[in-house]
Amino acid sequence: MDLLKSIAESLEHGDDERVHALVTEAVAAGLPAGDVLNQGLIAGMGVVGEQFRLREIFLPDVLLAARAMYAGLDVLKPLLARDGVPTAGTVVIGSVQGDLHDIGKNLVGIMLKGAGFEVVDLGNDVAPERFVDAAARSGAAVIGLSALLTTTMSVMKDVVDLVKARGLKARVIVGGAPVSEAFAKDIGADAYGFDAANAVDRVKALAAGA
Repeated sequence: MDLLKSIAESLEHGDDERVHALVTEAVAAGLPAGDVLNQGLIAGMGVVGEQFRLREIFLPDVLLAARAMYAGLDVLKPLLARDGVPTAGTVVIGSVQGDLHDIGKNLVGIMLKGAGFEVVDLGNDVAPERFVDAAARSGAAVIGLSALLTTTMSVMKDVVDLVKARGLKARVIVGGAPVSEAFAKDIGADAYGFDAANAVDRVKALAAGA
């Protein structure tokens, strides 16, 4: 079986040890790091993301696949940096100030990395200024805001307003249980993600300038 296909399939099955071994083998065989990333790890996570979107697999399966992806990335990262392989873009994510929930945000981060994005995860309880400062510092194309409490949703508008006030080009996507498409439009956000897979699709569109 094709080595890159084996990497993708092993990742889909959450076999981190095999992914690590296969990526190491691929590198030793002289395969370009970018090909191993795109046709192996990202291809596998693409399947995982689609299966999750269709509810064919569940959160534990995604977390196992993510662990396998990180096992492969550990081998590839220095080579990708050496070869100057571009990422899909940089995304700053975090749960807004006052909100300590981060499971959904963490899942989005995993799937964004699986889609080839560089992710700056600020964690939870993040003040508007930290989002904007991190986006400016990293040159992020997109800022992702998560909230699970209705009492913290207003902070999302503070971030949107600050992005505009600072003149940043970064686009803003919002998500979380109490958030809606209508709310996103009301506060001037650029997009709304109703679940992790949808959020990744929306971020891809935003990063591409759609």
